Amino acid sequence: MSALRRWRAVARESLAIALAQPVASLVTIVMVAGMCATVLLTTGRTVGAEQAVLGSIDSAGTRSIVVRAEPDSGLDTGVLDRIANIGGIQWAGAFSDATDARNSAFAGGTRVPVRLAWGDSLGALGVSAHPALPDTSAYASSQALQQLGMPGDVGGLVATTGADYAVVGKIAVPDYLQFLEPLVVVPQARTAESKPIGVLVVIADRPDLVTPIAAAVLSVLAVDDPTKVKVSTSESLATLRGLVKGQLGSFGRNLVIVIFGLTALLVAAILYGLVMLRRKDFGRRRALGASQGLIVALLLSQVAGLSAIGATAGSIAAAIGLASGGDPLPGLDFFVAVSVLAVAVGMIAAVLPALVAAKRDPLRELRVP
Repeated sequence: MSALRRWRAVARESLAIALAQPVASLVTIVMVAGMCATVLLTTGRTVGAEQAVLGSIDSAGTRSIVVRAEPDSGLDTGVLDRIANIGGIQWAGAFSDATDARNSAFAGGTRVPVRLAWGDSLGALGVSAHPALPDTSAYASSQALQQLGMPGDVGGLVATTGADYAVVGKIAVPDYLQFLEPLVVVPQARTAESKPIGVLVVIADRPDLVTPIAAAVLSVLAVDDPTKVKVSTSESLATLRGLVKGQLGSFGRNLVIVIFGLTALLVAAILYGLVMLRRKDFGRRRALGASQGLIVALLLSQVAGLSAIGATAGSIAAAIGLASGGDPLPGLDFFVAVSVLAVAVGMIAAVLPALVAAKRDPLRELRVP
């Protein structure tokens, strides 16, 4: 008999045994389902809340490094080439000092700051990679457009320097650039000649990389006067994120260990009692040639199947309960992990009763009192 056919036979026999003792099977399913539901309704709710909190903290704003430079500091666009060699950077952009500009259609219109912008990832702001008017096409935020009086998101700008720009679209200002609002950017093509910049914004891939990347960026600024450069980071928010995750995570782990441990003891006790009640059945199987390994496989496969059913039922019930209560749901990976762990706990709890059943002496169990 091939291994596949052998395991199919074991699975069919395990199913027959489970159906032959419906009460015990139902109790096992209910216990495992209750275990999963309890974990998901307690720790799962905590994990969902943790993910929601971390989601609000763990935005690009918690990974930002902002370098502000005075006009005569010597900071220029060449820094973008140097920081391109630093790993762990998700986004980087350089901006000139602000120049006031107004709507060319209104002589006394409200002035808003306009900044020239350089960077290979400006498309993330909604800027076209190939503007119709290179170096003079401007993109404005909703706040800037409102102050300029441009409801159609297009128009002309006249800067105090005499430069003219054409507003060709609207940009979405991310959290890490909110400090520049109202924001109007004019994307500039990179040239061999370096241009002075007033603000450099760098976004790290992860919050824990903020500190080392900030140090690396500071080392390659190559400014003439370091005292005229100020670097600010979101290191405090990154630290807060780590504290929140650590506290909520430790609470969830401890609760899961307690719930799974108690359920494992109860499942082991029930299975041991069932083994003792059915010891003559196992004795007959041993007398008919069943090996100890086969007895263990029958019991473990039976418990695995029942645990899988219970884990699925408990997970579905918990998901419905969390959703109906308006609580944040943990990710699918958490549901899968809890279900797999529940099946594993059930099988581990069944090992000792299975070994006891396999080691029963067939002659002793079949002896008529």
